[in-house]
Amino acid sequence: MNYIAEMRKHVGHDLVMTVGCGVLIENEKGELLLQRRSDTGQWCVPGGALEPGETYIEAATRELKEETGILVSDLKLFGLYSGADREIHYPNGDVVYSLSIIFITTNYSGEISVPDGEALEHRFFDRDTIPKELFVPDARPILDWAKGIKEVEVK
Repeated sequence: MNYIAEMRKHVGHDLVMTVGCGVLIENEKGELLLQRRSDTGQWCVPGGALEPGETYIEAATRELKEETGILVSDLKLFGLYSGADREIHYPNGDVVYSLSIIFITTNYSGEISVPDGEALEHRFFDRDTIPKELFVPDARPILDWAKGIKEVEVK
């Protein structure tokens, strides 16, 4: 099921509220995996929208497989993100307000690839080389990670 696509049939480009599940993946060097989006060219946290009936972990695991080709496990809650920076205006005109549940893990398997067309590339970055071209809704969790924050205070 693609809940958002079904909702778009009824509301067009108007605002749709979603829950996003993303995963901060650290490699053995302590670097963070980021994904460069095909729609904006900006860097983001791999992940996507929760579908009806899914758990947060199921959604995060499914989205990571779809977007990166890898399987993730041992997901720990990193943070919950809400606020004005969560309203997203996509290039196609769609508007979304997305609450985000961000997990973190060092456990993944498989070969990182670009299987679904939503990403242009994936690359690991250390804390000092995080790109400036960040997708605004994902900037806070990425920068929180870069600051060495282990668990975000929920506000």
